[in-house]
Amino acid sequence: MHESAQEPVPLPYIPPPSDAPHKEIAALRVGNLRDWLLAGWRDMVAHPGISSFYGVSFWAMALVLAAVFRSKPEYTMSIASGCLLLGPFLAMGLYEVSRRREQGLIPDLPSSLTCWDSHVRSMGMLVLVLIVLELLWGRASLVVFAVFFNTGMPSTSGVIQAVFNPENWEFVVAYAVVGGAFAALVFTLSVVSIPMILDRDTDAVTAAITSLEVVFHNTGVMVLWGITISFFVAVALITPASAGLLLVGPLLGHASWHAYRGAVRWPHPV
Repeated sequence: MHESAQEPVPLPYIPPPSDAPHKEIAALRVGNLRDWLLAGWRDMVAHPGISSFYGVSFWAMALVLAAVFRSKPEYTMSIASGCLLLGPFLAMGLYEVSRRREQGLIPDLPSSLTCWDSHVRSMGMLVLVLIVLELLWGRASLVVFAVFFNTGMPSTSGVIQAVFNPENWEFVVAYAVVGGAFAALVFTLSVVSIPMILDRDTDAVTAAITSLEVVFHNTGVMVLWGITISFFVAVALITPASAGLLLVGPLLGHASWHAYRGAVRWPHPV
């Protein structure tokens, strides 16, 4: 009686090597923040016309935000989150200017306005995520108002009195915690993701994960970078008619490109 031939044991599946670009997350220092700002200043001075266009755009957003605060203060956080959503994509044009200068090319306004045309799919996915965060942020801010002002939404003067009234410290803390949590999440997901999509044409998930990695590996420096950005924006907003954004907006846009280039290293150019 003949024994049946044994079937060969299947070999384990070994996935093929990934063709995704390999990156290295750099170890950052506090001094890098100054370098990014100085590099952004040089880009802005080199092309004042383009920078002025984007500065006016940022300034217009601030004027809209101020108008909403005066008329419907309960929607201020919603509009602010919308500005935080629009701002990075508007800044993509500034990233393109810095990218072209870095490559020895001559930047121009039309190319900066259309630079994301070839990245529509990746940008669309990232936009969707940020829109969801914006809606959640706006809803959460309305809930905070409703909890502490159950007799109705306060007027503009009522909001100011509430913020500066020591008896309403619970409202101020709750509002700051909710806003800070969403702002930190938006910052963490977008701090290098949008310039990375522009630079490497990666998908939104890879770019967002890279942004998370940068913040995770350099938490202290990136927190300080977020505080620096917030400080510059706050100073610009308290200038007469928020005109400081005409300068601060383009500066931070260019500096954010250099923050990405300093935080994420690639073994070879595109």
